[in-house]
Amino acid sequence: MSSRVTLRFGTRVTTLNAASRKVGGTVVGRAREVRPLDRFHSIKVKLGVLVVASVSVVGVFTALGVSAGIQARYVVSVAVILSLGVTQFLAHGMTSPLRSMADAVERIARGDYSRRVTASSSRDEVGQLAAAFNLMAADLEAVDRQRKELIANVSHELRTPISALRAVLENVVDGVTEPDPPTMRLALEQAERLGRLVSTLLDLSRIDAGAVELDREDVALEEFLGTVAREATVSMLTRDGADRRPYTVVDVAPPALTVRADRERLHQVAANLLDNAVRHSPPGGKVTLRARRLEEGGVRIEVCDQGPGIPPGERVRVFDRFDRGSRQAADGGTGLGLAIARWVVDLHGGRISVAEPAVPVLAAGAAEPVAVLAGHPVAVSASPGCVIRVDLP
Repeated sequence: MSSRVTLRFGTRVTTLNAASRKVGGTVVGRAREVRPLDRFHSIKVKLGVLVVASVSVVGVFTALGVSAGIQARYVVSVAVILSLGVTQFLAHGMTSPLRSMADAVERIARGDYSRRVTASSSRDEVGQLAAAFNLMAADLEAVDRQRKELIANVSHELRTPISALRAVLENVVDGVTEPDPPTMRLALEQAERLGRLVSTLLDLSRIDAGAVELDREDVALEEFLGTVAREATVSMLTRDGADRRPYTVVDVAPPALTVRADRERLHQVAANLLDNAVRHSPPGGKVTLRARRLEEGGVRIEVCDQGPGIPPGERVRVFDRFDRGSRQAADGGTGLGLAIARWVVDLHGGRISVAEPAVPVLAAGAAEPVAVLAGHPVAVSASPGCVIRVDLP
């Protein structure tokens, strides 16, 4: 019985002590966070108020002490102590964001980017510095997260073709398979995939460095898009064969339509968009490269395929790095082509987006559904397809 009483009594005392520490810590923490000068918008005004308050305390206490007949040395000593107390109380709130920033800097130096400065109530220069510091910390945290994601994604993308190429070569060396043209073609495809990935990573490094200048010229779109389509046709014949490749149609109106742009960079955009459309089009389907003059000025280029389309929820993220969405291709897409296309379009001051696919309607006397795009009837398939639109000034 005695041990039980002692145990309960000890437990109660421990609980009370913990509660007392919690209340005491709360009171002390609140006292430390009292910042009566936060209502002022300037650090100069705060310093002036600090000086006036300190001098006023000294003057008032000295006057009271002299009138009460207290010796001058005691009055002055106590007045100085009170003045230091008032100064410490007011200055603590003024320098609180600076102490918080110093702690955050130490954490950032150790790789912790989650620390933020609490100075939302301070509206002076120190508060503005704290807000700028929080913005910088958020940017650093985002950059660090993107770096980690980039390393992980690149490692994953490199591992797949390297493993496939290694498997093919090991089979050839071990005599499991003969080095016949189909086997060598498979090895060549994996090597080309590695080359494409390295090229896109180099482009990403240029994006991050911002060391890209545009060499603008007048580009004749009919000839330009025709060249891009022919190059894509050769690539498709090498990769897929004539029986599986979609066919490409170039539709430019008027035929003399031009746009002022960097030819090499614009070729990069068109080639990436066309390659993306081809990868997701069914065998024997149609991919259309269309260019029109906008009424408000500028040029609109559209790349249309007859694939499964992009769900509305994925159309914003489809231009992010390494994002493939539900249209993920099984033949080696890296998820970087559309991200680079958006970067190039942004450099030109344009806009790239996923447009709503055309709604097929049955025209009079038509044997298949047609859609009216830019004033022209175009036959469409039963699948929704995808339309990626590039508007250039």
